[in-house]
Amino acid sequence: MKLRELLKDIPVLECTADLELDIENVYYDSRKVTENSLFVAVSGFASDGNRFIPMALSKGAAAVVTAKKPEVEVPYILVESDRMALALLGCNFYGHPAKAMTMIGVTGTNGKTSTTLLLKQVLENCLGAKVGLIGTMANMVGEEVIPTERTTPESFELQGLFARMRDAGCSHVVMEVSSHAVTLERIGGTHFDIAAFTNLTEDHLDFHKTMEAYCEAKADLFRRCDRAVINADDSYASAMLAAAACPVLATSVAEEKGLHAKNLELLAEGIRFTAVCGEEQVEVRLPIPGKFTVYNALTVLGVAKQLGISLGNCADALKTAQGVKGRVEVVPTPGKPYSVLIDYAHTPDGLENVLSSVKDFCKGRLISVFGCGGDRDPIKRPIMGKIGVQLSDIAIITSDNPRTENPMAIIEDILKGVKPELGEYIVMEDRRAAIRYAMDIAEKDDIIVLAGKGHETYQEINGQKYHLDEREEVAAHLEELRNENG
Repeated sequence: MKLRELLKDIPVLECTADLELDIENVYYDSRKVTENSLFVAVSGFASDGNRFIPMALSKGAAAVVTAKKPEVEVPYILVESDRMALALLGCNFYGHPAKAMTMIGVTGTNGKTSTTLLLKQVLENCLGAKVGLIGTMANMVGEEVIPTERTTPESFELQGLFARMRDAGCSHVVMEVSSHAVTLERIGGTHFDIAAFTNLTEDHLDFHKTMEAYCEAKADLFRRCDRAVINADDSYASAMLAAAACPVLATSVAEEKGLHAKNLELLAEGIRFTAVCGEEQVEVRLPIPGKFTVYNALTVLGVAKQLGISLGNCADALKTAQGVKGRVEVVPTPGKPYSVLIDYAHTPDGLENVLSSVKDFCKGRLISVFGCGGDRDPIKRPIMGKIGVQLSDIAIITSDNPRTENPMAIIEDILKGVKPELGEYIVMEDRRAAIRYAMDIAEKDDIIVLAGKGHETYQEINGQKYHLDEREEVAAHLEELRNENG
C-alpha cells in the first residue's frame, strides 16, 4: 500500500518521507519491524517509542510516524497524536472493516463481559447472525476462540481483528470497551452503531487518577455512536446522557421509565421479571442468579430493541442463554449440603453486588473468600474489606493477585476498613488454604462465594504466575475429604 493511502484522513504536521513509498506493514513494536514497513513511535507510560527509532531503522523501516520530531536522520511523518495516527493507520491498512458490520460497544465498570456474551447469543439466536466478540475473557470470530491479554486490543491489532471478522462473514461485532481503550485511542476511527452503559464504580484510579476522569473516558464512547442504551439507575448515567448526541433508550429497575423491570423474582437458580417498554410487555427468565443479572438482561433487551428485535424474541433467547465462566458460576459439590460460587468481583461495587444478590436467596450462612489485587488502586482495599465483612456471615480475607506487592501489606490495607462490630472474619494469606477452610466450616444450606479470581486460572505472586484454578481446588479438597472418610 502506498504511504499516501495509509495517511488518508490523518492530520499531518510535517512530512519528509516519499508519499509514493510502498509500505508492506505497520508496527509500533520495534522488535517486530520488517523491511519496507512503517514504524509508529508511540509514547507509552514506561517507555517512549521514539527511543527505538534507530532499532526500527536497522530492521528495515522505510519511514517513521511520530508526534515528536526525530533526533536522528530518518524519513518521518510528524502527527498531532501518535496513538490516533496508529488507530487510523489500522483503519486504512485493513480497509475500514468496522464499516462493513454492525458495531455494538458495551462500557461500564461491571457487567460488560456477561452482557456482551448474552448479546452474542441473542443475536445468533434471533437473527441467525455470525457474531464477533471482543472482551476480557476471549475474542471470538463466530465460534472460533482467540485468547486475549487485555479487554480491548491495541488499535492496529483491533482493526486486524475486525478485518478477520469481516472476512469470516460476521455481520455484527459485540465488544467490551474499556476506559483505557477510549483514553488511549484504541478505538480511534471506529464508529459504533449502538453503545451501552452498565454502571460506573471506583476502579482504575491508578490510571485515571480521579472518578471525574474515569467517568469522562466512559462518556466519550457515547460521542462515537448512533444510538445508546443507558442504565438510568446508575449515579453516573447523567454524564453518559449528556455526552450522547443520539437517540437513547434508558433502562431501569428502580423506576417505571424507558425499558424497565417489574415483578422481580431473585432465585438460587436464576431470575424472573417482567420487562416493560411502552405498550410492549414480556416475561423474562434467565438461568443466572443475582439482581445484577436483571440489569445485564435489561441492557441486552435494550440493545436488541434498538436493532429491531422484539422483546418477546429476545426473552425467548435469554431463557436458554449460558452465563460467563467465573461470573456467579456454580461449582459442583456432589454429596455436600452447601454450595460454592465463583465470581470475578474485584471492585467494591462488584463485591457488594454479588454478596447482596447471594444473600437474597441464601438459606444458611454466607461465607466469603476475597482479597484485592496488587499494583492496582489501593483506595478500594479498605472499602472492599468493609463490604466483604459487613455482607458476609463469615469473611475470610486472603490474597488475590498480589503481583509485585507483599500479600500481607495488601491484606493490612483491606483490614483498615474492617471493624469487629461489622461481623466475623479471619485472615488467611494462602488462598488455597482459605478455600479449604471455607469448605471445612460450611454447613447445610451455606453458600461459599470465592470472589476475585473468576475465570482466571492463575495467581500472580512476586511477578510470577502460578497455576490456581478454584474449580480444581474445590474438586481436589472434596476428593481429599472422601479419602479421609473412607
